[in-house]
Amino acid sequence: MAQQRFTCDACPNEVLVEKRSLAHTSTQWLRPTSCCPELAGRPEGTVAVCTRLRASIERAVRAGAVPVGGEDE
Repeated sequence: MAQQRFTCDACPNEVLVEKRSLAHTSTQWLRPTSCCPELAGRPEGTVAVCTRLRASIERAVRAGAVPVGGEDE
């Protein structure tokens, strides 16, 4: 399964996202986390976890826009 571009519902930030299972979400930020209103101002080197982005991805999974698992699973 390949990562796919995903735009957060709460802001225009884009990430690459991959769901290998319901519990596993992999994201790769395409812009600095300072572009995210929830993460702006956090010290560099911290783990970037945006609850708004996470909720957006979960809504997309429920809608079928972000597939879960892969053919190799």
